[in-house]
Amino acid sequence: MQKSVILAGAAALALLSGCEKAEAPAPADTTATDAPVETAMPEGTATEPAAAAHRYAAWAGKWTGVEGMYATITIAEPGKYKLEMQSDLDTKGTYDGTDSDGGISFKRGDETLTLAASTGDATGLKYLAGKKDCLKVKDGEGYCRD
Repeated sequence: MQKSVILAGAAALALLSGCEKAEAPAPADTTATDAPVETAMPEGTATEPAAAAHRYAAWAGKWTGVEGMYATITIAEPGKYKLEMQSDLDTKGTYDGTDSDGGISFKRGDETLTLAASTGDATGLKYLAGKKDCLKVKDGEGYCRD
């Protein structure tokens, strides 16, 4: 019997020595540089990183004017936009826009213009009258979302 106790003890010892205690992984580094940065955004504003760097991110997409005119706004690098516009029957182009205090500033020809929030009535265009969600470049040039 003593021999079986010794063998049982040896077997238990062999089993225990084979099961070394695994070391716990080192805790993750939680320095401030790894933590996500949250910024306060106005209510209803997109919170994606690209949107956070653009004051007028909510304007991205297609806006419709009169007689086939349109403006399509695409978000580019921080603070920048690509504007594809058919601004009159003869003028179609793509322009680089930037955030400005009054809206999206861009250069078309020799003019520096600003695409700004507006109403349909303020554009001076009868077809856009009564619409509320609009952008205006200048009197007689505006675009709205339906």
